Amino acid sequence: MATPEEMLQTMISNMPEKTGKSLEEWHALLTTTGLEKHGELMKVLKGDYGVSHGFANTIAQLYLKPELLAPKTASEDTLDSELLAGKEEIAPLFKKAKAMFEAVNGEVELAYKKTYISLRTPKKQFALLQPSTKTRVDIGLNLKGIEPEGNVEAAGSWNAMVTHRIKVSALEDLNGLQEWLQKAYDSNN
Repeated sequence: MATPEEMLQTMISNMPEKTGKSLEEWHALLTTTGLEKHGELMKVLKGDYGVSHGFANTIAQLYLKPELLAPKTASEDTLDSELLAGKEEIAPLFKKAKAMFEAVNGEVELAYKKTYISLRTPKKQFALLQPSTKTRVDIGLNLKGIEPEGNVEAAGSWNAMVTHRIKVSALEDLNGLQEWLQKAYDSNN
């Protein structure tokens, strides 16, 4: 599924075909109106130019807040800190688990979400890393057809995007997991 950023870029790319003008052309036109409120801009775009609601909303939002188009440049450290906010005690567990994913043999993409990191092969998600509580990090793995064993359990209703779950409350809980991480990567690559 496309990210919100990818969906926005697709909408901007389709704008000339669907509305007759590029985003830059719409913004130049809106500048001449002198209007500064979202509702007023929407009224002009929809009423005077027949722009559909979705495109009018996008044009107006980006006109009023051009910073929404600025590339996100937050560092991984900043993103990690945001995920760990209020859960700083588990930072060593989280960082060790993250390092284990980075040690997987293959190309691993880390996609930061609001409450977890999605770990992807070049083809699809194979795992996730989530600081779940102040005392526990959860690791989810996509391992269809492989029976859980040891501290690797079935994900159950915890998260529908993965089949297996590992609850990590101490560094020792990570012992022996590198093989499981590699197995998940390999089966999804």
